[in-house]
Amino acid sequence: MDDLTEIKSILDTLKPGTVISGGADLIKSRVLDSFTIVRLVAALEDEFDVEITPVDITEENFRSADAIKAMIDRLRDE
Repeated sequence: MDDLTEIKSILDTLKPGTVISGGADLIKSRVLDSFTIVRLVAALEDEFDVEITPVDITEENFRSADAIKAMIDRLRDE
């Protein structure tokens, strides 16, 4: 499974039944709220073996599945 598909799968687990395209605005559409982001961060850290620090928890990094993937890619490269 590629990373974007895995991210969408995690989001679906956290918000069942939500259709998530790569560029959909997850915050504006209220798929993500502060509680869901905390759960998402834990799931992403486990799945991708990265550390997401408080500095990384920004609206820009969690706006869409594509943005989340870009953040994961960046954290892997660090």
